[in-house]
Amino acid sequence: MLADTAGIEVVGQVTQKLNQINSATFIGPGKVEEVKAAIEEAQADIVIFDDELSPRHQRELEKAFGENIRVIDRSALILDIFAQHAATHEGRLQVELAQYEYRLPRLTRQWTHLARQAGGTGARGGASGVGLRGPGETQLEVDRRDISRRISKLKEELDAVRAHRQRHRQQRDKTGMPVVALVGYTNAGKSTLLKALTDADVYIANQLFATLDTTTRRVTLPGGKEILFSDTVGFIQKLPTTLIAAFRATLEGITEADVVLHVVDSSHPNMRQQVETVEDTLAQINVPRIPRLLVMNKLDLLEGDALPINEYDEPDYHGVVGVSALTGKGIDTLLERVEDIVKESMLLLRVRIPYQEGELISRLHTWGVVESEEHTGQGVIMEVRIPKQDAFRLSAYRFEEVE
Repeated sequence: MLADTAGIEVVGQVTQKLNQINSATFIGPGKVEEVKAAIEEAQADIVIFDDELSPRHQRELEKAFGENIRVIDRSALILDIFAQHAATHEGRLQVELAQYEYRLPRLTRQWTHLARQAGGTGARGGASGVGLRGPGETQLEVDRRDISRRISKLKEELDAVRAHRQRHRQQRDKTGMPVVALVGYTNAGKSTLLKALTDADVYIANQLFATLDTTTRRVTLPGGKEILFSDTVGFIQKLPTTLIAAFRATLEGITEADVVLHVVDSSHPNMRQQVETVEDTLAQINVPRIPRLLVMNKLDLLEGDALPINEYDEPDYHGVVGVSALTGKGIDTLLERVEDIVKESMLLLRVRIPYQEGELISRLHTWGVVESEEHTGQGVIMEVRIPKQDAFRLSAYRFEEVE
């Protein structure tokens, strides 16, 4: 699927079980000859390894297969797809940084011929261009010092983006609007689910990493409270560490969410492995134990109503909900469960707000969940649920905890 997403036609596949990696060519010498014969028979012009190759491995393999055969690894392929899909300024900065950090140790004189083959950043081309898109391939001819300088500059720009994002979060926190983060394996249907929840204009494609940039939309829960749903880049097995580092500013939004929806493709044969991959990635970016709900998507592709994973299989979650983002099945139930989790994380207070504080009374209806409201001669007595960390804002109104 990675190759297909990058626009490559796969004409053959070779596997090998190794007790240890060959220091020169990654695979054994006999397998090198087998692959070389397969290349000639299929008239292939590119060889992709499903693991990360060292610079020496790439150099020796290209030498063995012939100078017209490109050898790339899984990381280069994923980086290429990201280069194709990066749409915003921040996304392009993140991809460019990851590509430079990946290529820096691979900058040798034998790479200078790539400058004559490559297209520009994000250009779509055939297999011959894969692994070459991105930060202007003429840069491969410059020395490491200039590349390192560019990496430092990109990190500075991304730090500025992170600071801006933090200010935006602080502004959002003033509204008290809870945030639900959508996470999941790539192509699990997060963007389709966001569209089903909000009817928003969200880019959707049946391919890996169709969404790189964070998309946030407002959703009204069944009880009337408004919250924010945020969708971002999907995860995948063996995601290059350079990408995780580059996209940290984007992924940090997950760590500050109030609820995490882990969206799963319930029809995928490797579903459980994908769940574990997402959990491992969340641990890698230090996501705290935020309340999580497992969302089993694509029910329309399953036979019968039984979910392949239930609450007893995943006790660390606040439940499992089955949905079909495509048909809308289960969406109402999902919103009800999200509302329950949001309520559980709030404090129920009794407050008396003077009538002259009309703006505060109005804000409490969107900022919190108003359970009851009574108009008296001294003001409005309200029972309202608000985020626990925001209880201090109502301390001047003689509040008391109801439960």
